[in-house]
Amino acid sequence: MNNKIKVYIALTLLAIQFAACTPLRVRVQPQATIAIRPLAPTPRHVWVANGYTRQGRRYVPTNGYWTLPQRGRSVYVQGYWQSTRRGNSWVPGYWR
Repeated sequence: MNNKIKVYIALTLLAIQFAACTPLRVRVQPQATIAIRPLAPTPRHVWVANGYTRQGRRYVPTNGYWTLPQRGRSVYVQGYWQSTRRGNSWVPGYWR
């Protein structure tokens, strides 16, 4: 009986983990925010534009910032909204 309970708990935790990894979909995209971009600290810095982060069941806007490339000549690809049949989801920016 103890083994059955352990297996049940493990499966429940696994299901919760998979549910947390599913993308959040919204019907209406949040309104774009206006950002004031300060001067770059150095010519090497790259501007990472405003984006969104998932907080519970909604998206919250984030501020843009200056950063140095992660590797030599890597390029930052800005985040974007992806539209699907079930709604819109935010795809965060990444280094390429």
